[in-house]
Amino acid sequence: MADTQSPTAQASQHGQNRPVTITAADGTTQSIDLKPNAGASVPDKQAIGEESEPLADYYKRVGIDNSQRVQMVKLSHMRYQHPDLDEITTFLLDFGMHVVKRTDTKVWFRGYGPDQYVYYAQKGPKKFLGGAFEVESAAELDKAAAIPGAGPVEELSDAPGGGRIVTLHDPEGFPISFVHGAAPAPQHDYPKKVIYNYEGADKPRVRKFNRFTPGPAAVHKLGHYGLCVKDFGAQLAWYTRHFNFAPTDFLYVPDGGEGKKTKDVAVFAHIDRGDEPVDHHTFFMSGNPTAHVHHCSFEVHDYDTQHLGHQWLAGKNYKSVWGIGRHILGSQLFDYWWDTTGNMIEHYADGDLVNKDTPVGWGMAGDESLAVWGPEVPKWFLE
Repeated sequence: MADTQSPTAQASQHGQNRPVTITAADGTTQSIDLKPNAGASVPDKQAIGEESEPLADYYKRVGIDNSQRVQMVKLSHMRYQHPDLDEITTFLLDFGMHVVKRTDTKVWFRGYGPDQYVYYAQKGPKKFLGGAFEVESAAELDKAAAIPGAGPVEELSDAPGGGRIVTLHDPEGFPISFVHGAAPAPQHDYPKKVIYNYEGADKPRVRKFNRFTPGPAAVHKLGHYGLCVKDFGAQLAWYTRHFNFAPTDFLYVPDGGEGKKTKDVAVFAHIDRGDEPVDHHTFFMSGNPTAHVHHCSFEVHDYDTQHLGHQWLAGKNYKSVWGIGRHILGSQLFDYWWDTTGNMIEHYADGDLVNKDTPVGWGMAGDESLAVWGPEVPKWFLE
């Protein structure tokens, strides 16, 4: 079948329909309107749409009192156990981290951002040890330690920067840690920003040529991690009532039962810092027949950095999961990989920022909600 433009069709401006006649081999024709792809940075309320609710109204409706919650500042680092520290160290170096400290049984990795380290690995059988969140104060650390089932507050005497940590377990047994008191990390240089030339007169890059150096995609910071859980409702209540997590987006399925039209099955949650802009999500949770960690995700500089990092990992024969593409919720450029122990890990860039004025959104769950472009999502991706 050949595509030919109708003799009566006229060239039109970007974003407008373009009448096209498709002529088949048998001479039959079909007229259609083609509209080019387009992208824009639109206000949060417009992007989220009508299926939304002000965050303050959501808190009131579900009975959340923010003053009673542990006040987190940011996601600090991930904690995993690996059987082969040499193997995972090689992978994480290729992933864009660097070793800040190592002992016979522990390794701390950092990025070029403000954190002492973004990933902690200890030797032992494969095990997820949870995400660690920095809290506002020593009093907030004590508040976390007072939650039923919390372990003791311990000194991070051997960790870069020191500080203290307390670890809890959620109702399904997933660990979550809180840290406070680490010394400020030494500052690292940030990558230079590439200048882009667009069409028309918007071409600021004159007599400057873009050049790139192959290598790993340098990690800036830890952005988020996600869990697959068996009792989504109970888990959501535990996390949002104890800690200052705020839902940014829910995904739902039809027929929630008990007279409900829909049932929430996944949440993208941010840390509620009031007016302060924060990442679209720091924590992701999805209902699943089995309980397990899904992935953790680290920020890199930009689109080119991500592609060069993908090329580097592929050249080292690591196993790609899904990417590169762009998510819808959060807008991030994504690239998922398997580490050498069998954990999923992601590079991302260019994510959305939200605050207390961003409404809570709802959308239908499904593969089509995961990405606006990129390779086809693996059927098992959210299993």
